[in-house]
Amino acid sequence: MKWSDFSKLIKMRLTLLVVFSASISFIIAVKANGDNTWGALYSTTMWINWLKLVVGGFLVTSAANCFNEVIEVDLDKLMKRTMDRPMPAGRMTNGQGLVLGLGMGMAGTYLLGSLNILTGLLSVFSILLYAFAYTPLKRKSPIAVFVGAIPGALPALIGYVAGQPHGQIDKIALILFAIQFVWQFTHFWAIAWVLDDDYKLAGFRLLPTGKRDRASAVITFVVTIILVPVSLLPTYYGYGGYYVGGVSLVMSLIFLYQAFNLLRTLEIKSARKLMFGSFYYLPVVQLMFLFDFIGK
Repeated sequence: MKWSDFSKLIKMRLTLLVVFSASISFIIAVKANGDNTWGALYSTTMWINWLKLVVGGFLVTSAANCFNEVIEVDLDKLMKRTMDRPMPAGRMTNGQGLVLGLGMGMAGTYLLGSLNILTGLLSVFSILLYAFAYTPLKRKSPIAVFVGAIPGALPALIGYVAGQPHGQIDKIALILFAIQFVWQFTHFWAIAWVLDDDYKLAGFRLLPTGKRDRASAVITFVVTIILVPVSLLPTYYGYGGYYVGGVSLVMSLIFLYQAFNLLRTLEIKSARKLMFGSFYYLPVVQLMFLFDFIGK
């Protein structure tokens, strides 16, 4: 298999974003735990476990994307953006894709489970929810976006749980999950607005009302408003200072302005700007949370 085909199969850019998100949460968890017997910040043990998380997270995410493409191979043939993927293009059989997905899924789950059992269980749940709940729902109802937002936000939670020796979910973990969960909606709907014509070829219904209209733009704008206070939760609860609060507020207001432009114009150009805004919003906010938290 060519590298370009493998990259398309596992949706490389999406997979790397997922691994990045989990990595940030992992380091925050290690700092929050402060248990030198398990692996203090920047210790050898920490970096070994971080490597397990990165490789395991990469494999699990790749497996979920692979299963998604096995299930949707006939639909991918209909859309311009997906017809050149290896399975719809005929360069890989469904059976090969399934075997590869199973292999990556089992290897990734083993690595994540070796950190603690909850991390392994959450990774399995993420695969099942993404591949076997979100994927079939995409053609049935816009509720698919809500379902998809859960596995989309789980990397932040999985990374944090992986950074705890006994695997636990506390307030910081829930804050990390909440930011990424709410962000998912604007992110999903901006992409759906840009690609709506292509999605319709496969019968996907991902916009809030199922079409590019004022109501879909209003719902997108309202959810982006909700993201503003959610992004300030680290500062509100004292896990971050004014730096993360200030940067998160500025990023959220820029994001909100982009969502407002979509509401005002209803143009694909505005949706594309909102889509690209979503790509840099999350990494910047997460990195600032990390830097502010470890500097406390």
